Amino acid sequence: MGRRLPAMVAGSRIPPHQMHMSRLSRLLTAAASLLLLILYVTPLWRISLIAPQYPEGLGMRIWIHKLGGVKEYDLDNINQLNHYIGMRVIDPQAIPELRYMPWVLAALIGAGLVVAFLGRRRVLYAWVAAFVVAATAGLLDFWKWTYDYGHNLDWENAIIKVPGTVYQPPIIGTKQILNFTATSWPDVGGVAAGVAMALAFAAVVVARREGARPAGARERAALAEARRRATPARPATARGS
Repeated sequence: MGRRLPAMVAGSRIPPHQMHMSRLSRLLTAAASLLLLILYVTPLWRISLIAPQYPEGLGMRIWIHKLGGVKEYDLDNINQLNHYIGMRVIDPQAIPELRYMPWVLAALIGAGLVVAFLGRRRVLYAWVAAFVVAATAGLLDFWKWTYDYGHNLDWENAIIKVPGTVYQPPIIGTKQILNFTATSWPDVGGVAAGVAMALAFAAVVVARREGARPAGARERAALAEARRRATPARPATARGS
């Protein structure tokens, strides 16, 4: 086969510094991936309900693998209140996302560590895109879940009926639902996921800036040497012929 020019010279014409991630970009990617481990031990989201009859408030925490009350009997009390207005019982066993979300997160963490190890920019871009898609899908699924519980009511068996009222809590922020003030915010795990996303974007920015820089003297010399070696030597011609 003979000596061949490296792919970045003969094929894609992309210099090495534009194909590989810098050390900082790889560290940011690894940090973003490892930070997502926090989601296994901390709640992702928190919904709070405050009313005159519940001045201490009721709360519900959502993890990636379970769902429960902030206090011991909060979820039971929320389900009792939901019964009066015709909402279904909130049963963690009936939420399939809680079973497969830990595996999705594990795949995302593992892929991020692989990206940091390989140090290839295009693989980094694919991983960050997958991260964004997973986060967006999770928020949309959360919104769909709250919409379903807040709109699809059992009017026939509801004790309290207020025509035109829906009981969907907010995804982020505060909303008044009858005499309850409902508040929904990211919990520790949600904040950690947001920071991990920011680190992932920072890794992309650093990688793109490094790729936009002109090749250094060593890289230019290595590129020239690779081209020289790949060029077959011309046979010497006899003088006077």
